[in-house]
Amino acid sequence: MTQLHQAPDTGSLATDTRTLSVVFITQSGNAEWIADQVVEKGVEAGFEASVIDGADLDTATLAGLDRLVVVCATYGEGEIPDDAADFWDEFSAADAPRLDGLQFGVIALGDSIYDFFCQAGKDVDARLEELGGTRVIERVDCDLDFQPPVDEWLPRAMAAFTEAAQTTAPAPVAAEPDAEPEPEPAESARSAEPAEAAQTSAAGRRAGKSPWGRKNPYPARITADVLLSREGSDKEVRHLEVDLGESGLEYQPGDGFSVVTVNDPALVEAIITRLGATGDEPIPGRDGVTTFRHALLHRLEISTPAKHLVDFFAARTGDPELRRLVDTADHDAYDAYLWGRDVLDLLNVDPALSLTPEELADELRPLTARVYSISSSPLRHAGSVHFTVAVVRHHSDGRDRGGACSTHLADRCPDRQIGIYPTPNSSFRLPGDDVPIIMIGPGTGIAPFRAFLHERAARGATGENWLFFGDRHRATDYLYESELAEFTESGLLTRLDLAFSRDQDHKVYVQDRMRENGAELYAWLQRGAYLYVCGDAARMAHDVDDAIVHIVAEHGGLDAAGARDYVDALKADKRYVRDVY
Repeated sequence: MTQLHQAPDTGSLATDTRTLSVVFITQSGNAEWIADQVVEKGVEAGFEASVIDGADLDTATLAGLDRLVVVCATYGEGEIPDDAADFWDEFSAADAPRLDGLQFGVIALGDSIYDFFCQAGKDVDARLEELGGTRVIERVDCDLDFQPPVDEWLPRAMAAFTEAAQTTAPAPVAAEPDAEPEPEPAESARSAEPAEAAQTSAAGRRAGKSPWGRKNPYPARITADVLLSREGSDKEVRHLEVDLGESGLEYQPGDGFSVVTVNDPALVEAIITRLGATGDEPIPGRDGVTTFRHALLHRLEISTPAKHLVDFFAARTGDPELRRLVDTADHDAYDAYLWGRDVLDLLNVDPALSLTPEELADELRPLTARVYSISSSPLRHAGSVHFTVAVVRHHSDGRDRGGACSTHLADRCPDRQIGIYPTPNSSFRLPGDDVPIIMIGPGTGIAPFRAFLHERAARGATGENWLFFGDRHRATDYLYESELAEFTESGLLTRLDLAFSRDQDHKVYVQDRMRENGAELYAWLQRGAYLYVCGDAARMAHDVDDAIVHIVAEHGGLDAAGARDYVDALKADKRYVRDVY
């Protein structure tokens, strides 16, 4: 996918076309969102800017580019997102073409809570240089709150590309005395898509030309809240319906919506009390000065501390356990220590430790919105959007604890109002109505597949639909049971395979059901079926991927390498896509 945005005509561009290509490599849609912003800034700077989906990129195309910005997300443990895996294999190969003369910059996206923070973007950046490209601006590594560093980087990047273009532009060639001057192009041709139009186009791709977005969330209202998990379950899963009102917000099945997070006021007050503060202390931030209490509620991450906080508190307290974590740098031990702990726990490691509110605020990550996969179809559920939310709660050390956003949605929304904005995911889309699909979504991973099924029902789609769903117990954790039964009875859901892991002596998971039905699953793939996976990235997604490779090898008569090539080809063709978290 390539979209061209024409720069406005200026005299300074007479001898240089000043093209700028913007490649996005995305797992959940954020890289595409940022790529649109790069295009807008590029057009403002006088470039002809085009957007290229990394899933459609090859090294031959890359070798023909003059100027490049890559916006690259990181998936899993430092991996390149699925859609660009085929490109990465070409790009990292020993025989990849040289890129001498290419000017580039990289925006890397990641989550600093993981060990390999922004690793995919770092790898792309390094490889571009290895192949002879010239880095005109240093890479920017963005955490979950990526907008501030992107906003700061973009003007500098456009200035660097502009300066480099002026340095490398060819000298103008004087016309021969008797030569006919070339006619000026018509005004309408010169300004076919001026900067303002290009910006509108990019904004329209992101949010349906709506004014609501990351910087201006829509104040929506929760109109339905249904407990899906039943009595006796050790989980709390809720179905939420949110009224979109007159917002004009649009979405497609497969997209997500971001929900503005508000921290638990009880945890906020406990931190204020622990510091001996009043909560009224001034705290500077990118949106201006606010109070310490407001910053803890709305700006700062306090429920899931980052690993660098362990280092900070180890240095300030000298606590032996924290010092041992720092000295050994054992990432698994860090994860185990931080699981279930919050910022108050770290403050309480040494009750004698004294910090000012500003000192603590300086060490905390920004509080970011949480993205939820949409579980509704705009055709069937017009004017609303549905979420399937697992509410995280636990009790330890005498305190009730929970997920900041999930408990906010369940317990603490004044007048049931929340701030939301769309997070498109163009890589996670339904195919044509006659194409078969296989959906693998245990637990709340069923959310986008409920949306898919409602959408296909509303469209009268004829393609076969196969769902693998699982959870712990059928009696208590069978999400959307009645709807799935209706889809099965109507014939919309061709096959439904269930895996309730704890209803028998040995645990059974969705990947086990896949292997049991491997011959038919492979036959569906051979008929052109699309394969979708949604849910836990840490274990489920890897186990499912291993199962798919095993099935292809067994029933396709391939060795391990051939089976992996087959699966990689599915990914490259966008027939095997994942929405994992």
